[in-house]
Amino acid sequence: SPVFEKNFTGFELYDPDQQKVIYAHNAGKYFNPASNTKLFTFYAALNILGDSIPALKYEFREDSLIFRGTGDPSFLNADLYPNCNVFDFLKNTDANLYYTPQVKHANRYGPGWAWDDFNDYYATEKSEFPIYGNVARFYFNQKGAPPYIIPYYFSQSLVPDSNYSSSSVVHRREHENIFHYTMPTNDIRQEPKIVPFRHSSELLVSLLADTLGRPVQLISEAIPLKTPQIIYSLPADSLYKRMLQASDNFIAEHLLMLCAGVVADTLESRIAISYVKEHYLNDLQDELRWIDGSGLSRYNLFTPRSIVKLLEKIRHLVPEQR
Repeated sequence: SPVFEKNFTGFELYDPDQQKVIYAHNAGKYFNPASNTKLFTFYAALNILGDSIPALKYEFREDSLIFRGTGDPSFLNADLYPNCNVFDFLKNTDANLYYTPQVKHANRYGPGWAWDDFNDYYATEKSEFPIYGNVARFYFNQKGAPPYIIPYYFSQSLVPDSNYSSSSVVHRREHENIFHYTMPTNDIRQEPKIVPFRHSSELLVSLLADTLGRPVQLISEAIPLKTPQIIYSLPADSLYKRMLQASDNFIAEHLLMLCAGVVADTLESRIAISYVKEHYLNDLQDELRWIDGSGLSRYNLFTPRSIVKLLEKIRHLVPEQR
């Protein structure tokens, strides 16, 4: 094929039953793996997370409930099966609600991400307590009318802009949650336009208060929890399924953060990566350059034979039917 005259290709075909390499071409050379990186994130989560996803760490102190996030991406996420554990817990407790962030905040983007993709859903910001998948969904359901937006909290942040020239009908200002929109020229009964919002602890407590219908206060300086308890949300496989079948970057990044929270009580992805490389991938022939959870980073570099070895490891952990 003339295609192969213009690019650099690596390939390995392996028979797992005979444990034999059938054919290899540049299998020991390094390539940017793109979303194949999610397979490494999947393997990390399989080894570190249990059957269910830890959603919140919390502690009761007198008449107060102090809580912080674990990186769980499922809270009010429209792309996942509804789960009310966390919502009901926060909604129905008699205690006053106080949110305290991690001692060290997670970076909103991974290393090597393109900063100017901020308006695209595949580059949704990371955070320690995601809400609504950290995106706003715009529905153009009525001709000539402003879009309906979820979460409705942002309805006052819409700016009609007929002069705005873009391939997108909704565009957020880079550093603030102001959304410019133009009316779509095609059928208005279309899929919603999904735009990431700029996450902050202040925005989180506002969204929580608006959604729960009760006050939520922010403790701006992180308070260590002395004897934290954990509440769980979804079965882990629900996240894995969405991540792998839809190649969901947002879930992939937060799975690594969840893993870091388990092994080191921090949400730094690099710590989870180092742990997995040392404890579960130390027998790979080629050193991994593994940077993020999703594969958005151009810094990731793997070899084909490393990915084959990983697939073999996954096969030993996950039965075919599962």
